[in-house]
Amino acid sequence: MLLYIHIPFCESKCPYCAFGSVVGKDNLAKSYFDALLKDLKFQIQKFKIRNFKSVFIGGGTPSAVDAKFYEPLFEQILSFCQKDCEITSEANPNSADTNWLTQMRNLGVNRISFGAQSFFEDKLKFLGRTHDAKQIYQAVKNAKISGFKNINIDLIYGTKFDTKKRLSKEVENIKNLEISHVSAYSLTLEPNTPFFHKNEYKKDSPILAKFIMNEIENIGLKQYEISNFGEICKHNLGYWQGKDYAAIGAYAVGFCDDFRFTACANLEKFIADPTQKTYEILSKNDMKFERIFLGARSIVGIEASWLNKHEQERAEILRKSRKLAFKDGKYFVKNFLLADEIALFIVG
Repeated sequence: MLLYIHIPFCESKCPYCAFGSVVGKDNLAKSYFDALLKDLKFQIQKFKIRNFKSVFIGGGTPSAVDAKFYEPLFEQILSFCQKDCEITSEANPNSADTNWLTQMRNLGVNRISFGAQSFFEDKLKFLGRTHDAKQIYQAVKNAKISGFKNINIDLIYGTKFDTKKRLSKEVENIKNLEISHVSAYSLTLEPNTPFFHKNEYKKDSPILAKFIMNEIENIGLKQYEISNFGEICKHNLGYWQGKDYAAIGAYAVGFCDDFRFTACANLEKFIADPTQKTYEILSKNDMKFERIFLGARSIVGIEASWLNKHEQERAEILRKSRKLAFKDGKYFVKNFLLADEIALFIVG
């Protein structure tokens, strides 16, 4: 079982972000973490959890909350963690100082993920980020001082600012940081965000997407999923493999056996009753299609045994046209940018 922990508190709301988050409600942090503990205990009992193979603290902005609030939560979590458990926390460059990072490292976090998004000041301002490029460098330096060896940086590409020259410079900065992992996401114009329908903000270019992927691989960080490069994140790999995961916190979504469950998308209501969930039963076809789509966009691949006769015939068409490779009973997409189209063709 994997564990996801959602921390919804943010210093400010980025205009492209559709994740569940709140600004200006720091006074509710203590109550929220008390509710997280109740939610954790509820799910451990409900799903008969014996251990966690990985833990991921996301948001929101986990570093916007004082590390002291995490202590009671980690006291419970660590007793269920395997010896080699990967524990990741997201953080912002401007709020993750050495003190916070050291405290989180001492609690058990062994992988840190910084929401950098860009090293260009005009692009950072456009994305509503509250840090500058110098703070990214300082944050990574602080993480290394605090004992972190497994460090990720998030980048956003596909904005109106991006060119090959600028993307090459973004990757050069990543190389200079000497980190273990990069997540590179194409800008999406999500509903219910200020960026929605602002088509002029986005540069939808497969050429630029392939360019930045090649540039990242050229600095020694191998692509293993459409958006991820470097030392494999065990937690995310678990998602793509279709493993069960508990998910605690407001806005959190979990998965177990054949159902998906969703927490209340309201901070105050979650605090009042953290065990309130909405459940969705998934059919065998639903789960198969999810496995195919997730496998197509990663090194997990698509098990041939998942496919019926018609689907295997369509997969063979793609293999013969060299869009798929076949090894050890699995089909693998050669160009992850085509993953969704390939998955749609197979399930056709």
